[in-house]
Amino acid sequence: MSRIFEALQRADMDRRKVQENGPEAALGSEITKAVELEEAPAVEDGSLAEAEIDLSKIARHEWAPSAAALPTLADRGAAVEQFRSLRTGIYQRRYETPMKVVLVSSGMPGEGKSFIAANLALSLARNSVNNILLIDGDLRRATLHELLGAPNVPGLSEYILGSAGLMDVMQRRLISKSTEVGGERGLSNLTFIPAGLCGDNSSELVSHKRVEDLISRLAPHFDWIIIDSPPVLAVTDAVDLARAADAVLLVARGASTPFDVAQRAQAAFSNSRILGFVLNAVKDAPRSGSYSYYYGNNQGDGELSTRKGARRQA
Repeated sequence: MSRIFEALQRADMDRRKVQENGPEAALGSEITKAVELEEAPAVEDGSLAEAEIDLSKIARHEWAPSAAALPTLADRGAAVEQFRSLRTGIYQRRYETPMKVVLVSSGMPGEGKSFIAANLALSLARNSVNNILLIDGDLRRATLHELLGAPNVPGLSEYILGSAGLMDVMQRRLISKSTEVGGERGLSNLTFIPAGLCGDNSSELVSHKRVEDLISRLAPHFDWIIIDSPPVLAVTDAVDLARAADAVLLVARGASTPFDVAQRAQAAFSNSRILGFVLNAVKDAPRSGSYSYYYGNNQGDGELSTRKGARRQA
């Protein structure tokens, strides 16, 4: 309030100078005010400046989801059942400690984290009572929009930069009679925020507090929020994003991910709650007690299992 009062005082003094000495006398003070405006910190868009969140008004687009990349679209099959098992396991962890926001990451690229994130979100969405939000937080190599066959802009990048509002970056699939059958129904409960246009400044973007603001504002409107993030050992973005999540689900690739990579990925999230590992693309899943779930996936991604922690047999 004092800054406003000071500005009013200066304006009154300027008017008096103009009256007494002519318009040239006020020139110096006008330049001073211009400099002050340039140096003043920009006011970020707060929740009051954003449009009210109304899920019924989210824009709908034609999606062309990939059946090969989204095996959970099928009505039945091993993939459907085992992602249900993964979903059940996450529900059980929720009973232990409340959580809603789950970050999915891996140690290195190519381990299948986006595949797991998308299918987990879809499996959650197939429960008709759930509203699920899927966010592509991998601003370096966005993939989810390709799996869903959805537009990529505007997205998370545009929201963080302030060029798009919260309602602008959310999208849902345009529903028609042909998409109201089987697993396609799950997409009607799925809201998607794509990555948007990515650039070299992604680290600065994901560490911005507007990411946490986005999550905190959207959390009351959704049952689950799944965030796909970059590989944690390749870049630091995932650790920054984890601050906005309640828990982290890690992905490793069978017969591919070295044990030390899985160990280091787990250590990178030492300040986060880790739900466990999803072992992706396993050809011969061990039947040991350390594995909670596994499935045979005929879509080309092998078998999948989840377990707590990184042990030597990974």
